[in-house]
Amino acid sequence: MADAPRIDASAAAHAESPAASWLQRHKGKLWWLHSIYALLFGVGIMWLGTRNYNFLRVTVFHVGFIWLSSLYLPRLLNHPWVSALWAERLRLLVNYFNKNLYQQVLFFILPIYYGSATLSSGNVMFVVLLAISALLSTLDLVYDRHLSVRRSLTALFFAFNLFALINVMLPVLWSIGNNWATRISALLAALGFATIFQPFSQERRRQYGFAIGAALVLLAAIELARPVIPPAPISLLAAQFGSDYHAETKSLEPVLTEVESGHGRRLHVITRIKAPLGLKETVQHRWYKNDGLVWASPFIEVTGGREQGFRLWTHFQFDVIEGGAVVRVDAVTEGGQLIGRASIDAAR
Repeated sequence: MADAPRIDASAAAHAESPAASWLQRHKGKLWWLHSIYALLFGVGIMWLGTRNYNFLRVTVFHVGFIWLSSLYLPRLLNHPWVSALWAERLRLLVNYFNKNLYQQVLFFILPIYYGSATLSSGNVMFVVLLAISALLSTLDLVYDRHLSVRRSLTALFFAFNLFALINVMLPVLWSIGNNWATRISALLAALGFATIFQPFSQERRRQYGFAIGAALVLLAAIELARPVIPPAPISLLAAQFGSDYHAETKSLEPVLTEVESGHGRRLHVITRIKAPLGLKETVQHRWYKNDGLVWASPFIEVTGGREQGFRLWTHFQFDVIEGGAVVRVDAVTEGGQLIGRASIDAAR
């Protein structure tokens, strides 16, 4: 499929007023100033994203408008009764709305993913990609001259951002676990990519085949990439190690900051996992010594809605803990997504 047409508005000869001439000379600088404003506006949206999830209900209309405009705008711009000058103006106007909608969506979900990511793991790369995507939505010149005029880039940009949004929206609004949320999000992202990359004007059989192929590829890619996707909006609030666990008080006594080396050492760990009200997720603890897996606990169902987080407790007895060894416990969902980790060093 050919990319959306590049339209040179300067080809339309018309008299310019001094104000219009000044704007034409300085439009690049003005667009960069607007990009700075958009970035600052995004920071404000990030503040909102850490405090109130209700905005997610509105984002359905955001992505709906972006999808429809990306799908039908190229056809409208190529219509015979739309002049080159007005086609360019219309394209920039629609781009302006789409960029603002992208900014609101991406800067809102960015802190949610950041809160679920573990900085010492690979899933922080997904947050970096999301941050780059949010930044691109603020760069007017990059979006207008590259993302919006190449159908392949438009489709990829929309598909990635749609996946990131739906993957958070499903657990928060409908209490769908991360396992199914990632698969449903991947399917919707694939359909979004297929419809934008290959519009409805093409032969239907070819279109359906491409959509199914893209969906299968994305579903497979998401399954393989699941470990590097933060399980948003689930997060690890805190973790503690101890030498003994008291069932009456559900606490560790004493709490350890360092474990003694030696034979027959038993360690207990408590992790506090936070999730939205109504969300249920199955989680396990994976125990490691010096990065080698030594034991994985049975999966336990975690229920969201507790302000202090769901307390998940397990213990493991080591045959020996060498001096200087590092014991680590990862809290992981049933789908293999890392919620968070805690570690403790052995005394030398």
